[in-house]
Amino acid sequence: MSGHSKWHNIQAKKGKADAARGKIFTKLGREILLAVKQGGPDPSNNSKLKDVIAKCKANNMPNDTIQNSIKKASGEGSNKTYEEITYEGYGPCGVAFIVETSTDNKNRTAADVRHLFDKAGGNLGTTGCVSYMFNKKGVIVIDKAKTSMSEDDLMMLVLENGAEDFSADDECYEIVTDPADFSAVRETLEAQGLEFEEAEVQMVPATTVPLDSVGEDKVQKLIDNLEDLDDVMNVYTNLE
Repeated sequence: MSGHSKWHNIQAKKGKADAARGKIFTKLGREILLAVKQGGPDPSNNSKLKDVIAKCKANNMPNDTIQNSIKKASGEGSNKTYEEITYEGYGPCGVAFIVETSTDNKNRTAADVRHLFDKAGGNLGTTGCVSYMFNKKGVIVIDKAKTSMSEDDLMMLVLENGAEDFSADDECYEIVTDPADFSAVRETLEAQGLEFEEAEVQMVPATTVPLDSVGEDKVQKLIDNLEDLDDVMNVYTNLE
C-alpha cells in the first residue's frame, strides 16, 4: 500500500463521514451491537468490542455516544438480530471487491448489492472468488501533525510490540499488524496518548490494479453507492 494513496483515501473517507455523520455513527452502532452480542459489554473481556471502540474513536464518535450504544446493545430491549454476510465480486475495469454487510434481511441486502454491481457493469461472484487476493491485517494510521514522537521512536515501539510493518510519508505513519496482534499494538500506542486516523482490522490487497482517471471514477462511484447502503459496513478493493 502506498502511504500517500492511503492518506488520500482516508481523507476522502473522513470528508464523507463529516458529510453523513449520522449514517456513519448508525453503522458503528450496529458494529458495537454485534460485538456486544458476541462477547458481552465489557471491552476488557471483549477484544472485538475493544477494536470497534477504537474504530469509533478514529471516526470521531463521542465517548458518550459509544457508551450509550454499548448500554443499548446490552439492554433487554435490544433483541434485533443481525447476520454478517460478505459478498465478493468484480466491479468496473475488473477491480476486485469485498463487501462486508450486517443485515436483518439477507434477501434485501443481496438484492441491493447485486443491483449496484449490475448497474456498474460488474458482477458478484461466489465466496472466495476474490478474497484470495487479500490478506486480513490490522491497520493503524497516525497523522504526523498529531504526534510529537519521532519516526524512529514510533517505529521501534510498534515493531517491538508485534507490528509486522511500518511505513511513513510526508503526512502520516502507517502500521500494519497480524490481526491477532492488532489490539496489543493499538493499546501500546493508546498508552502513549496517540490518536488514530484509522484503526481497524481490514482486508488489504496483496497487489493493486492501476487505472486511469475514468476507470477510477467508475470504481469510486460503485464504492460510494455501496457505502450508501445501510447494511454495508465495509468495502474493500484492490484499486491502487
